Amino acid sequence: MTTGTSQAGPAAETSGALAAADAWRQWHAAREESVSGPYGPLALTGTHWLDDYPEGRIPAIPGVWHADGDGVVLTAGASDGLTLDGRPFTGETRLTADLGPVAKARVGLGGRRLVVLVREGVWGVRDFDPDAEARRRFRGIDATPYDARWSVPGRFTPYGDERTVRVANADGRERGLGLAGELAFTLDGRELTLRVARQGGGSLWAVFADATSGSGSYRFRFLYPAAPDAEGRTTVDLNRAQLPPCAFADHFVCPFPPPGNTLDVAVEAGERNLR
Repeated sequence: MTTGTSQAGPAAETSGALAAADAWRQWHAAREESVSGPYGPLALTGTHWLDDYPEGRIPAIPGVWHADGDGVVLTAGASDGLTLDGRPFTGETRLTADLGPVAKARVGLGGRRLVVLVREGVWGVRDFDPDAEARRRFRGIDATPYDARWSVPGRFTPYGDERTVRVANADGRERGLGLAGELAFTLDGRELTLRVARQGGGSLWAVFADATSGSGSYRFRFLYPAAPDAEGRTTVDLNRAQLPPCAFADHFVCPFPPPGNTLDVAVEAGERNLR
């Protein structure tokens, strides 16, 4: 005799799969909207490290910019056309790193936003321009439609203490990458592991490559699993593997995958390349 419970099982699974696929489509649409926004990654036209400009003059950016210990000193005249906190700026001010949204960066030049950043004690300025050519050329992100087989359970095992490994970055420099532990999961019967960082709120971040990297997909990708529960359980949803910022603009300093994070399987899921 067929029970109501057994009939509901497949129906519930189908409903869950449809909901997951719909959630993925919404995520993908939001991603395309975000990266193509006025101050999204496509708007980045330059990252300038102040050590490269000892005189303080950055090409195509007015004012004089000097690193000074734990901050940056900016000097500007009226003809420079800079704004500070939305108001015309002249004189001298001390800046720290902009940690909020690009649109909220303290220094502006017309519609552009000049974002102060620091990496391992080296100060720099990023130039985000809504009129960047890359924004005009953007035609979307090639991504593989949702497939439930790419979403699997994972288990996070933290290290006793955070570890830092030196990895090459997209700008050709080597920097430290902090790693909090390892994320284990099984894919098509294969046991796999990624070394991951932990972000604010406890969510995880993996920089990984796979057998499609550089051919069927970008040379490496990012993955952001949700914060694991008290037993380390989370979901590894490779449908949401995404292009790193440096896929949208050469001026980002994305880290390459750390040792152990190049998978020998073809992850034919998630974001693959720019159109």
